[in-house]
Formats: sequence, structure tokens, C-alpha cells
Amino acid sequence: MTKPAIDPVQLEIIRNALIAAAEEMSVTIWRTSRSTVVREMLDYSTQVFDGKGRAVAQAARIPVHLNSMSVCLDRIARDFIPLEDWNDGDVILTNDPYCGGQHLPDFVAFKPVFIDGVRVGIAATIVHHIDVGGGAAGSYYPQAREVYHEGLRIPPCKVVEGGKLNRAVVAIIRQNSREPEQIGGDFSSQLAAMEIGAQALRKLARRYGAEGLQAAMDELQDQSDRTMRAMLADLPDGTYRFTDYVDDDGITDQPLRLECAVTITGDTAAVDFSGSSPQAAGPVNCTLNMTASGIYCAFAMLADGKVMANSGAYRAISIKAEDGTVVSARPPAPVANRMATGHRVVTTVLGALAQAAPDRVPAAYYGVSYVQTLSTPDPKTGAPRVYFEIEIGGWGAHPSQDGADAFSAGFHNSSSTPVELNEAYFPLTFTEYSLIPNSGGAGKHRGGTGLRRAYRLDAPTSGRLSGNFERFKVPPYGLSGGEAGRPGRFYVVRDGKEQLLPSKLANHEVQPGDIVVLETAGGGGFGDPSLRSDAARLRDRSGGYTTD
Repeated sequence: MTKPAIDPVQLEIIRNALIAAAEEMSVTIWRTSRSTVVREMLDYSTQVFDGKGRAVAQAARIPVHLNSMSVCLDRIARDFIPLEDWNDGDVILTNDPYCGGQHLPDFVAFKPVFIDGVRVGIAATIVHHIDVGGGAAGSYYPQAREVYHEGLRIPPCKVVEGGKLNRAVVAIIRQNSREPEQIGGDFSSQLAAMEIGAQALRKLARRYGAEGLQAAMDELQDQSDRTMRAMLADLPDGTYRFTDYVDDDGITDQPLRLECAVTITGDTAAVDFSGSSPQAAGPVNCTLNMTASGIYCAFAMLADGKVMANSGAYRAISIKAEDGTVVSARPPAPVANRMATGHRVVTTVLGALAQAAPDRVPAAYYGVSYVQTLSTPDPKTGAPRVYFEIEIGGWGAHPSQDGADAFSAGFHNSSSTPVELNEAYFPLTFTEYSLIPNSGGAGKHRGGTGLRRAYRLDAPTSGRLSGNFERFKVPPYGLSGGEAGRPGRFYVVRDGKEQLLPSKLANHEVQPGDIVVLETAGGGGFGDPSLRSDAARLRDRSGGYTTD
């Protein structure tokens, strides 16, 4: 049956109104949240779904969140709370990675929106909360061997039902956090943002009618499907293979293999991760939902902004992964540091796609969310305080230009908390925040540099330091003869002496006066280094990017 034509002007109005609804939710969280993780790092995302539960529009936030919310909603509706049981005034919540979530700090919430008894859309948010319990501050416990070690698990439930908040659930969330006031405020912000999105959807449905709005949402997804298929059809048919590695899982010292085959056939792509390492003892595992998010991210990057990100964009991509592997873990495998492997999913798929599109795919970026936490008692009250940061590194060089220096890339899209704000909130003094010369991989086009960030603990008592890092052993790869970027390092300076730390550690004691230093990886280079121009080399030296 042929679908009725939709006025193109009206379609564009609805497209931009849906994106604006998602952005309004995003601004609401930004303005009303309390923790630095949410308000400063912007570790949250917002999205709008149609009445059938398919993503149609999103704010410009975090790819790992946005590519996974559709799968989470599908899982909840299929296995826990059917869509027909989602009623006006409800909010459905989960954080369980084995119920469609990602890891325990990420709360995923959905609010169905109705007009005259018809479900016209769903407003959705995902927020990284500062602490949900577990064995280390910030709920990143590198020594976890089961998901039970990582904090509070919330199965899919109606935290709001018929407009009435379930205060018992909120009390459980607060009671299981080292920062109850912060998580309580951020969760209230998350709920408020969804009502802003719901108001926008109701307004659209009243203006265009439930059927008219759904027809436009269908067409937006179909457009994304057609555009992605056209991009795939331009690639040469064939199977392209690539292998990359995660350094280790923090418990054993063995690298974890990610093996990927991308098969392009006409306007479709099949991605197969068979042959990847078995699921790890430590918390670097990905659920299949998380792995799918990384795969979609890689194809969206290849599309270069030409495809509107929604459920239609990924219809042409099929995914295969064996259960019980590091990319499709079975419960109760720990997953807190799932980004270590998730970033590697992105770089592995891009490495394969570089063979199909060598003039479009850059070398590997730093490929890790550098998550660091420090727990110290509040000097006045003695209550636990959690310093939490996520750092970034250098981008891989592009076939036509250098990589960006120390800039958020790839699977996440986080911001840096100003050092002045951190010093105001926590007993820290920052001693260095700078680019690292010579850290970008050499090439015709240079990889972006990593950064060095250092602070001194000024608390009256010791603190507990945890790190969840990567790319300390296996550096970001170069392409077409470009060299790999420099790996990262993590160490403490005490009495002028460096104490080198592993990339994954939990509750390491630091003393007042100790300086904690993180050095992040540079991006890989692209092309033969001997082909770099003299003018570019001069710019590198004069700008402090290299010293040779």
C-alpha cells in the first residue's frame, strides 16, 4: 500500500520541532541538575520516540546513550512492561544492563505521551548519576567480578504511575548512594525534563493530529533508511576484516581481542564479531545492546552527518555476536567500565570500514573514557564526597587533515569540568592541565595530542583513588603508514618520586600533598610521515605539538 504524500514544508517543520523538543529536555537537565557529572560534563542524553516506541529525534548529546535507548525500550516492552500497559502519567525506569540498560550509573527513563487516549509519542532521558553504590566511589569498581559488586540494580518499573511518584523507589536510590543529595537532585531534573518533552509532543499532536504526527514520524525514519542505504550502496561490495584489542580487564593481564568482519552487500551491511574474546572476569564487558550502539556510532560517523539519527537509520545494518563474549556478555558479568570495550567496538568497525572507504575514515582516536574518581571525607561534616571526572585524548588523523588535539570524540561527547569549579567543590589544587608534545602519531597528517591533567590532594586526611582507563598498552592505530599514537599513563607523585599506577585500579590510598597525574593517549597518524610538509612540521614545533 502506497503511503500518502506528506507536504515537505510541513515535514521540515515537524522534524525541527521534534529536535527542538529533545533539545529543550537537554537544556532543562543542564539548568536544573546538581552534580558536576551532569551539569558540567553533560553526561546525559535526551530523545523523542514515536507512539510505536521508535526513536525519531534526539539532542546533540552522547552517541553511546542515544544509539541504545531504542533497544532498551524494545527490551522493556517485550519482556517486562508491554507498551499497552504504559499509561498517561507513567514513567518507566531502569538501570539494569541485563534489562536493556548500559551500566548501573545510567538511569534510563521513558514517559509515554497521550492525546485523547492515543499514545502519540514517548519522551526519554538517560542520565549518568554520580554514585549508585558498589565497591568504589562513583560506582566504577575495577575489581568487580559480578554485576552485584557494582551497585544498585533497578529492574524496569513504574517509578511514576498515573502521575504519582513512587517515593519508596526514590528513597532506595538515595539510600544506596554515597551522594544522596546529588543523585536526588539529578533524578528530579531527569523527571522534569521528560515533562518538558511531553508538553512539546502534546502541542504537535494537537496541531497536526495524532495520525498526521505519526505519518511524519514514519517518513522521517524512512528518509534516514534511504539515506543510509544510499551511503552503503556507494561502498564496494565485499567483506572487510579488522582486529583491535582492549589492554586487559583489570583483574588478569591478558589483552582482549575484538575481531570484526563487515560485509557490504548492495545497500546493506552485516557486522560479525564472531571470534572475539570470551567475556572477561573484570568489568570491561559489553552487553549486545552496548555493542550495537558502538556499531551504529561507527556507521553514523562514516555517513558524515548526512543521516538523521533515528531508528530508521540502522535498519540496513545487521549484527552478529556470540553470547558469552566480551561484546555480548551473559549475566552476571560485571560491566561498569563497558566503555573500555565499547570504544574499541567503534575503532574496530572503523578499521574495517577504512578498507572500503580509505579516503573517508580517520586513524584511531584515543578510544577510551578516562574515568577517575577520588573519595574523600567532607572536611566539615565527615560525609563522603566523590570527585568524578572523565577525560579525553587526541583524535586520529584524517586522510586530509591532522587530528584534533585533546578533544572529545567518538563514542562519547563529554565536556571538561573547569578546574576552578573542582577546586571550589573539592579539596584539590590543580597543578597542570596541558597538551602532551609528541603524543600524536606521526604521519603525513599528524594525530591529535593527548593531555596531562594533574592535581594535588589538599584534604586533611587520605583519599581513595580509582581509575578506569585504557590504551596504556595497545595504542591507537595509525592508517596508510601513519604511526600509532602514544599510550596513556597514570601515576602519583609523592615527595618528588613517581609511583606508576595500572590503568585499572580501585581504592588506592593517596595522602595529603600527593599529586595525581593522568596522561591520555594521542591519536593515530595517517599516511607516510616522510610526506609531511616542512611547513606543517614547523607549525608543529612552534605550536608545541612536537619537539623534534
